[in-house]
Amino acid sequence: MKSHHILKFILFLYCLTLGLNAHAQIKSGVYTSDLDNIIHELKITNNYMVHSIYEKSPARFIKTEGGFYSVKDSELHVKLEFNSNFEGDNIKTLHIPFTVKNHQLILGTNPRLIFDKSESNSQELDGQWLFATRGPDTGQERRGEKSARKTLKFLIDGKFQWIAYNTDTFKFHGTGGGTFSSKNGIYSENIEYFSKDNSRVGATLNFQYELKNNDWHHTGNNSKGEPMYEIWSKR
Repeated sequence: MKSHHILKFILFLYCLTLGLNAHAQIKSGVYTSDLDNIIHELKITNNYMVHSIYEKSPARFIKTEGGFYSVKDSELHVKLEFNSNFEGDNIKTLHIPFTVKNHQLILGTNPRLIFDKSESNSQELDGQWLFATRGPDTGQERRGEKSARKTLKFLIDGKFQWIAYNTDTFKFHGTGGGTFSSKNGIYSENIEYFSKDNSRVGATLNFQYELKNNDWHHTGNNSKGEPMYEIWSKR
């Protein structure tokens, strides 16, 4: 009988551990928190996260930071690739306690942030993309993972964000984000924040796209009305 109780106790501990691990996992997607008209937006996959902060009215970009993360003891350990406020705070790593409760993600920051998960909205261009080169693709040198100079475009659940940064110097060059749609070769962006020019918020941009292997060929006219051709590579 004693061995039977020991076995039951071991099974209980095993199930408890599984429960804690499941509780500690954060589902991939977009999470938002509205704190007195200040929007905190968290885009997260199984190993990468971007946290952006902006004001809706009047439109004002505040901050963005992001990088690869792991979970340990209900705490997010983030190794940042970029931090728009790096010149002011010199922060390259984050350790953030969190809990997941009633379908909400709660970050133990100051102030504490309670995020609601947006509905899933999978689309053809979902994923993380790194700018590779200007098109057309004629064998020119490409930027990519090995390059310190990066421009990342993160698309998930109907939200997009591009971030330009340098992983060696931690110099931040700019970001913009909002909602997007990609269907039948047409890619559209509606800008909700833009670090270089708050007056651009509300603008809608339309482009054509084509997927070739792991590349996204992005064509159309830029914000100045000039023709552009960009090639992005799936990260």
